[in-house]
Amino acid sequence: MSPRLIELSDPDISAAELDAVRTALQRPSLTGGDTVTALEKAFAAYLGRRHAVAFCSGQAGLMMALKAYGVGPGDEVIASPYSWREAVNAIANLGATPVFSEIDYWSGTLVPERIEPRITPRTRAIIASNCNGHPAPWSPLRKLAEWRGLLLLEDSTEAIGSTYNGALVGTFGDCSVFDFSQPGPLSCGEGGMVITDDDGVAAALRRHRGGQRMAGSAGAVAAFQLGMSDVAAALGLAQLGRLDAILAKRKSIELYYGKHVRSFEGVKPPFIAPEVDEIHWFLFVVHLGTRFTRASRDAIIDDLWTEQVCAAPYAAPLHLSPAYADAGARRGDLPVTEKVADRAIALPFHTHLSESEIAFIVQTMKDASVNVGAGAAIYL
Repeated sequence: MSPRLIELSDPDISAAELDAVRTALQRPSLTGGDTVTALEKAFAAYLGRRHAVAFCSGQAGLMMALKAYGVGPGDEVIASPYSWREAVNAIANLGATPVFSEIDYWSGTLVPERIEPRITPRTRAIIASNCNGHPAPWSPLRKLAEWRGLLLLEDSTEAIGSTYNGALVGTFGDCSVFDFSQPGPLSCGEGGMVITDDDGVAAALRRHRGGQRMAGSAGAVAAFQLGMSDVAAALGLAQLGRLDAILAKRKSIELYYGKHVRSFEGVKPPFIAPEVDEIHWFLFVVHLGTRFTRASRDAIIDDLWTEQVCAAPYAAPLHLSPAYADAGARRGDLPVTEKVADRAIALPFHTHLSESEIAFIVQTMKDASVNVGAGAAIYL
């Protein structure tokens, strides 16, 4: 048993973040002030795009992006069933209908050829996710969206720093959304950012988000209270300044995992599509072989927890959630999604792990796989 609980996620917080938060707390404004503006400008510059608009969460940002484009009741939005659930919640919370499309077996991202038959006269947008850090196939997705006259929104909540055809994620959608909660490498507790090059959309995002609380003020629209605090922005700004270093440390943890997981029989390296230049994984996800069942996957997770290793199923198939029953999907409709989701385990992945802890995690998982009677048939 591990001498301490090995957390699934543990933010990389340095003296720079502590100093930034301390400074923010000493200012007269804690909400919607200069620090939020500074983070917005820095994040837009990081991606080379015109506008970045900060929100209290990524879901809030995506909801307001859809709202800025007029998406609402009666509309349909194509979405991944194997992704960040808050993206689908954003669709549903606006009264629109999520339409789930099948994923690629290897990358976990949407398959453009599978999307086209799902498009109807009610379809307004496609939300494609860079699943667990792996960029979606943005070139064919863009061609499809332009051909069918649809919005293309990019869910980059799990992929900051990854690159596709030489460009950073967050640069491919009409709007792109990031989320700054755990377990991402840039974490400020709660917060999100919407990126766009459209001046009108950026203005609409700010109107819907709302601003500072001022007595007697009224806006042109009934705004929501969805802004980011200056304290969170200060933490995010410090993390953004250290992002390259944080990602480099996470890459070293990935290499440790790769070294020790090779001890499994029949291991395959993580899949990287030819057009993808670099991936920064959101979590370290292990995919079990087909001889495993969902029940045996859950038993392995239980064994890991017994040994004080935090582990979890990765991305439950959203089309099977009761919350989206009205979307009409049933078990068996998206077999690739179900097969992948039933056999995926997310393991601890953060900069505070040691190589000895990773070796312990992998050995524990290997022993657990034998205990459930499936041998060592595990591949990444």
